Amino acid sequence: MIPVLLGVSLIIFVLFNLVAGDPTAVLLGKNATARQMAELRETLGLNKSAFAQYLDVVKSAFTFDFGRSWATKQEITHMIRQGAYPSLCLSIPAFFLSTVFSLIISLFVAYYRGKGIDLFIRFLCIAGMSISALAYILFFQWFLAFKLGWFEISGFEFGFPDFVPYIALPAIIWILLSLGPDVRFFRTIILDEIYQDYVRTARAKGLSELTILMRHVLRNAMIPIITYVVIQLPFLILGALLLESFFSIPGLGGMTLNALNSSDFPVIKAMAILSSVMYIIFGLISDILYTVADPRVKLK
Repeated sequence: MIPVLLGVSLIIFVLFNLVAGDPTAVLLGKNATARQMAELRETLGLNKSAFAQYLDVVKSAFTFDFGRSWATKQEITHMIRQGAYPSLCLSIPAFFLSTVFSLIISLFVAYYRGKGIDLFIRFLCIAGMSISALAYILFFQWFLAFKLGWFEISGFEFGFPDFVPYIALPAIIWILLSLGPDVRFFRTIILDEIYQDYVRTARAKGLSELTILMRHVLRNAMIPIITYVVIQLPFLILGALLLESFFSIPGLGGMTLNALNSSDFPVIKAMAILSSVMYIIFGLISDILYTVADPRVKLK
């Protein structure tokens, strides 16, 4: 993990500190004088050597101390803590429900593989994946929230259950967007196991198809499913960029979008480092969980 983190930190440093150019020109505008730019570079710590700036990136990856935002002057760690709550309020229940529904539907279509209901659900998955996320957001926001008034159009309230009406519609859209790719992936994994030799042996012993599917096939399919699910968890912390923007949820997705619009490099860099660290950590967690799903896997 440590060599990967050092390598990722180097890539992030190169992208933001060397390739992106001089941010003082963006912050001060085209009419800035050389003296103003020099003073701002000193204030932001951009007059340090490249190696010293790289060490700052590495340090932030281990300490989560990202400095202050150029736009708001707030500590970025404080901003992340504030934005994480709304993002997690939306992403955790939406991700959990979409995963459970996808797995149930995948087992159902695998049980009726090759039949009309299987083909129909696969058709719906492909059709749903072919429609842009923006189309889902705009249509449901206009029809369900504005026309029918069933949901809140935008906003967020802190505290349970006050936030529930505000995340209900974004969560539904999240689930609909996730069902297509998740069902197709889970179905493929389950069908790969169904055609294995041990399944034919279980049928020969007289076990029912449902018993084979639930007790044997699902357990053996858990390793790729665990990989697929756990590797998505780091991105839940970062929030849903489009959903948070369109529904005015003050989460990390909206914070990242605002940072992009205002060229707030420290915030953008902090989110890139945070996502990388979380991805590496959850990658290790998925490896450890393999031992739970399959006793043949040993931690050596």
